[in-house]
Amino acid sequence: MTRPMRLRAVLFDMDGTLLDSAPDFIAICQAMRAERGLAPIDAKLIRDQVSGGARAMVASTFAMDPEAEAFEALRLEFLERYQHHCAVLTHPFDGIEALLADIEQANLIWGVVTNKPLRYAEPIMQQLGLAERSAILICPDHVTHSKPDPEPMILACKQLGLDPASVLFVGDDLRDIESGRAAGTQTAAVTYGYIHPDDNPRLWGADVVVDHPLELRAVLDRALCSS
Repeated sequence: MTRPMRLRAVLFDMDGTLLDSAPDFIAICQAMRAERGLAPIDAKLIRDQVSGGARAMVASTFAMDPEAEAFEALRLEFLERYQHHCAVLTHPFDGIEALLADIEQANLIWGVVTNKPLRYAEPIMQQLGLAERSAILICPDHVTHSKPDPEPMILACKQLGLDPASVLFVGDDLRDIESGRAAGTQTAAVTYGYIHPDDNPRLWGADVVVDHPLELRAVLDRALCSS
């Protein structure tokens, strides 16, 4: 990265960046198949579609065209199940807890900007003990346009009272990087998240690309050195 403005905050995408939520999605999809007398499918087929949301995961789980007549009922069932199973197996990625501790020790702010609806995101943050530590949680419920639009990032920076240039946004999807760049934040793409096999985070135009959360410590070190 070129020498940035002194870092004040680190904002994370939720699924695939801060939290590994795929185990809950996979459990729901497999349960839906089992109840219909269908054999389990390779969990990777579901994990690879997480970034596409419920629509993509259901389509992959049942090898069904989203335009099929029976599809919408399956999608709604998936969402209903997820409401009650959204934080059973979900957990922070390896290294995230240590990274958050580093951020807090450096007196930096951290928070979450996600395309996950508030009805799921809020209880997950609460049940994982992250709600009281996070300075902000921005969901589609709070804006008119979700990522890749810059509106969620602009709102987060405004509510935190920060210049976007002093904020690092970390995500595992091109939409995250596009949103951050358009809002004027620094950006970091992670390769450990829910990356579609045909995608390449190194081509998204992020300021930095990391393979593990703790690689972001170098960014924090620069922030401390410039303080």
